[in-house]
Amino acid sequence: MKKLFFLLALLGVCLGQICGQTKYASKNKKAIAAFKEGQEFFLWEKYTAATERLEYALKLDPKFLDCYFALADIYKSQRRYKEQLKILEAGIAIDSTFYPMAYYSAGVALCKMGQDTASIRYFDLYKRFANPKRMRKDVDMWVNHAKYVRYLIEHPVPFKPEHVSKNILPGYDLYWPSLTLDENELVLTALRPNNPEEYRRNPNMPKSARHFQEDFCMAIRDENGEWGILQDVTDINTRYANEGAQALSPDGQWMFLTICGREDSEGSCDIYFSRRTKTGWTKPQNIGQPVNTSAWESQPCLSADGQTLYFVSGRKGGIGSHDIWSAKIKGFKENGLPIFEPVKNLGATINTEGDEASPFIHPDNRTLFFSSTGWEGMGGYDIFVSRRDNDTAQWNAPLNIGYPINTSNDELGLIVNTAGNRGYYSTEVEHGDGRLIKELFCFEIPEAHRPNVVSYIAGKVYDEETLKPLSAKLELLDLSTGRKVTISESRPADGTFMLNMPSGNDYALISTKENYLHHSETFALKEVKEKGGKVYLDMPMTPIRVGAKIPLKNIFFEFDRTNLKPESFVELNKVLVLMQDNPNLTIEIGGHTDNKGSVAYNNKLSADRAKSTAQYLISKGIDANRIKTNGYGMSQPIADNSTDEGRALNRRIEIKIVE
Repeated sequence: MKKLFFLLALLGVCLGQICGQTKYASKNKKAIAAFKEGQEFFLWEKYTAATERLEYALKLDPKFLDCYFALADIYKSQRRYKEQLKILEAGIAIDSTFYPMAYYSAGVALCKMGQDTASIRYFDLYKRFANPKRMRKDVDMWVNHAKYVRYLIEHPVPFKPEHVSKNILPGYDLYWPSLTLDENELVLTALRPNNPEEYRRNPNMPKSARHFQEDFCMAIRDENGEWGILQDVTDINTRYANEGAQALSPDGQWMFLTICGREDSEGSCDIYFSRRTKTGWTKPQNIGQPVNTSAWESQPCLSADGQTLYFVSGRKGGIGSHDIWSAKIKGFKENGLPIFEPVKNLGATINTEGDEASPFIHPDNRTLFFSSTGWEGMGGYDIFVSRRDNDTAQWNAPLNIGYPINTSNDELGLIVNTAGNRGYYSTEVEHGDGRLIKELFCFEIPEAHRPNVVSYIAGKVYDEETLKPLSAKLELLDLSTGRKVTISESRPADGTFMLNMPSGNDYALISTKENYLHHSETFALKEVKEKGGKVYLDMPMTPIRVGAKIPLKNIFFEFDRTNLKPESFVELNKVLVLMQDNPNLTIEIGGHTDNKGSVAYNNKLSADRAKSTAQYLISKGIDANRIKTNGYGMSQPIADNSTDEGRALNRRIEIKIVE
């Protein structure tokens, strides 16, 4: 309906020229001239000037009905629904039959204002005064919508939104939050006026590319939990393009972002990639096909395991005009740019004939929050939640997250913290000078819609000898399948890292870096169904040199046996890669035990286990002459044998470089 009345009026002008006359609801020539000027200003989105000319026309002729309904279109374009309804009712009061579409517009305006029950009266009047056969479907849709809204309002969910911080209230729009796993780094899209002085004079000027620029800003939370002042992400922001709708990887190392109108773009808006370095962020690179096309791509979200990108696209082959799609990362180019598998539409369980937007996949990797105009809701974009079935990998039917989280306005860009209990999003706040500003809020997620509890690991990778921080690759692997659960990197500047760790399986965490022996840790969470919070550990890495040795913490044997358990293959494959990448390397595999049993027994058990470990590598093509074995029994403990924990540490396999 945007600009509908003006378009009809312009059509009337054209038909009038053909027939030799133009009909208006006024004979005042000055009023008609002012009306035409208002038309022109509106078509150029100069709303203030258009409003002034139309109000002047009404001053000249208070019964000039065309002006009432034209002003209603302007207010609708500005989402000033109260003013729209008021001017529509004023026009209807003068002549209830002049423009029957006004009843329909008044009903929609009431829905947008959240007064859905009252809207039904106007839809009934529209049916009475107009011939609504052509729009019967739309009218019935709005009536059913009004009834559903009444149900949502009568069954509200708990909702007490609070501003995230007084330091994150800059006086202009902030939206599209992205958050690290530890909730200590926040990146936002900022919509700032190109001319701040003009914005102060005209707070209701349209928020279009002509008047505003999108950029990124970041806030850091300190040790006391207080958010710092917003800082521009100057490595990425430009003066000539809009950068927005970003997704920060959960560890804060990568950023997928949307840039529109660049020379290297595939379409109008494309998704780009930037990586954190010691000195800042790299120049954004277009990730190219198959994610980007000649259509519109935007609103990326990276799964917490670092392996799947969700995004919104207007490409052909979708269900609606804008659908949610996904693409798996299958590798990386030499310049660090990710390579993607073919994209997949999330299907009719998620996407509709309407528009879907702002996908957010929680770190549990099965709970998806998104916004939609196609699923039944309060109006505009509502927030929905869907869960992926563990057995079928199919998405369940989306659920409306509820009123008053969802309103008659657009709710977009919700993200949820790792614990699953707190959400962040932006919504418009009306200020005293008439400005509507999107501000960042947080709130408790209703119990029924909370994702699974997820733990995360944080720590530091460093050189064991020099203590200097290292940038290393980290992989969390499922010990039962060998599948990569999460991939990440430690930060080049300080060696720190974060990665999520879902409950319900046993995992190996392994760090690798060229010219270093890998470092491994093990996590037994198979019987843990709900475990949240942070696990901190350091990952010291040993340079490859003669005499260097490391324990293999994910080598497992049956009690009192020498056969390797299949779970051991995950880490042994890292040793295999070490041997393949360093063909001149010779290692010793040493077996160690606790102090249970005799010396002779433990010496034999440890020696046989070392041989069993070596045999796996030999079976994979490593020359047997490059592997020596030794059984040390209980002679080299690394922990106290008086506790179960100490004895478990002493039962181990180590590798040592001997040549």
